[in-house]
Amino acid sequence: MAEQGIDVSVFDMHQPGWGASGRSGGFCCQGGALAGEASIRSRFGQSALDEWDEAQIAAVGLVAELIAKHGISADTHSRGETQLAHSAKAYRRMQRQAENDRQTGKTVEFIETQELAAHGMRNASLLGGRTDPVGFALHPRKYVLGLAEAAAGQGGRIYSKAPVRGIQGASGGYELTLQSAKVRAKKLIIATNGYSRDDIPKWLKGRFLPVQSNIIVTRELTNAELQSQGWTSSQMVYDTRNLLHYFRLLPDNRMMFGMRGGISATPRMDRQMHRMIRRDFNAMFPAWQHVETPWFWTGLVCLTRKRVPFVGAIPEMPDAFAGFGWHGNGIAMGTYAGKLLAALASGQESTIPSVLRGVPSRLPFGNRRRAILPPIYKGLALRDRLR
Repeated sequence: MAEQGIDVSVFDMHQPGWGASGRSGGFCCQGGALAGEASIRSRFGQSALDEWDEAQIAAVGLVAELIAKHGISADTHSRGETQLAHSAKAYRRMQRQAENDRQTGKTVEFIETQELAAHGMRNASLLGGRTDPVGFALHPRKYVLGLAEAAAGQGGRIYSKAPVRGIQGASGGYELTLQSAKVRAKKLIIATNGYSRDDIPKWLKGRFLPVQSNIIVTRELTNAELQSQGWTSSQMVYDTRNLLHYFRLLPDNRMMFGMRGGISATPRMDRQMHRMIRRDFNAMFPAWQHVETPWFWTGLVCLTRKRVPFVGAIPEMPDAFAGFGWHGNGIAMGTYAGKLLAALASGQESTIPSVLRGVPSRLPFGNRRRAILPPIYKGLALRDRLR
């Protein structure tokens, strides 16, 4: 929008990149929905599923385009992303999916278990996999700061440590209450995802579910240590668990390893998750049990009840728009949604995929809705052991 000469101001409670947008796993890939293809086809139809597939590919392409256009140094690497099977059942499902890929003409590479070592991904606890060529890895904080710098260079104003305390309708737009000021805006975009508040605006109440994702990073690994584990690939990788692990060897040979499962952002929960993630790391990479992991952090991803993202106008709030619910894949889909929202707010034509248009319904239990996570996580963990 700033590129078009529109007066744009961003108000951030902390600063650009402070939340999960700056400390995610750095996977720029297809995704954005928890709902699978069968569910989306059943709910929206085949044409909407095709449209959604095209949007996911376009989202990855948009990130690459912005990095090139603005000369952002974001440590990009990885040729697509690889999913590895965590069990024999998952491997057999993956084999069937590979056959379906071949029949439908998808350019997805299937990797037999015995071929993993040749790909630099030897791992006794993981079986074969499939590599989707769409996507790449990046340094998320460098990317978001690069975007912020580009926006500022086009005249956009970014206010850090400027939390919005309230939003009220006003003549010709909205009045935003900040800590020590009030700001008038003709149009409004809410882009707070998992860091949203139930009362700003009140329409958001109960429509999003913040969920924590957790990451550890090792010190730099020596060539001997890489060879001892048999993992030398720079691919971004995730496994087939519902409570998935995601990991990648960074350009400086540190291993980043992430997983879902945190319930709250308390010191006690952080310590518990730190122990759990290190336990799973040791099990997956036993040759690195002695390797220190001096970095640990968490961030909030955002889920919706319909398990798909939302991008569009906020009902009963003229000239107000929102985008959220990237389900842990916000680099590509969040960027793509930003382009769609900018077009909406500036009055341009914008074709929003059908999957993204449905207004999210409210989750049960209101302010206590995160209480549903423990039993859900236990059920998912049980399914992971059985499937």
